[in-house]
Amino acid sequence: MDSCAHHIDACLASLGTEAFAPAFAELVETLGIDQIMVFTIEGDHARCLLSRHFRRDALAGQLARTYLNGWFRHDPLLPDLLETSPGTVWLRRLDEIEARMSREYRRIFFDVPGLRAKTSLLCAGKKLRMFVNLYQGGDGLVQCDPDLARLSGRLALMHFERISESLTPPPLAVLSERERAVCLGIFSGRKAEMIAADLGVAVSTVVTYRKRAYAKLGVACRAELFAICKK
Repeated sequence: MDSCAHHIDACLASLGTEAFAPAFAELVETLGIDQIMVFTIEGDHARCLLSRHFRRDALAGQLARTYLNGWFRHDPLLPDLLETSPGTVWLRRLDEIEARMSREYRRIFFDVPGLRAKTSLLCAGKKLRMFVNLYQGGDGLVQCDPDLARLSGRLALMHFERISESLTPPPLAVLSERERAVCLGIFSGRKAEMIAADLGVAVSTVVTYRKRAYAKLGVACRAELFAICKK
């Protein structure tokens, strides 16, 4: 197993490139979380920059779809993020903000999906303001290391501040080249048979790539894929 220092070095070496997302996912997985989601808040709009799912049933797509469709405005940490000074990364745990959370927000984003712990990094840069959310579920929880969590937030901020706009949705960067190609084919409205012909593989192989991509992203269907990749 690679050391934490090795994963950090890989992230630093790939800042601003397509290689960052998979390297970053490997680092974050060592924190013992179930999924990570990175959202940026841009005025009255929110979008997903990264979604990586590790151990639980597909949840990210469902949560992102609801969050991006207006519920981000009810995030109890949103006022704090908007007031955070550039260059700052703050860490907040679920138990610190429960009293500020509406009953319905708690039900939708924690009780129904069965998430028992959340560590949020509030990251403010020169161009972006981001939530880096680390979710955990199940029994016997051990909270992720706060210093490594803050470092993860700072790495994510450094990376996303560097990258320029691309035709490829940022969340797809965690996928392999073939998995990404299949998802882009889905975005363009192509059937599995057409995607298979484009890639020169069997339809069954396209289905396998799609399943792997959906599992990594934490989505269960085309609608949820579109939700996390919406600009």
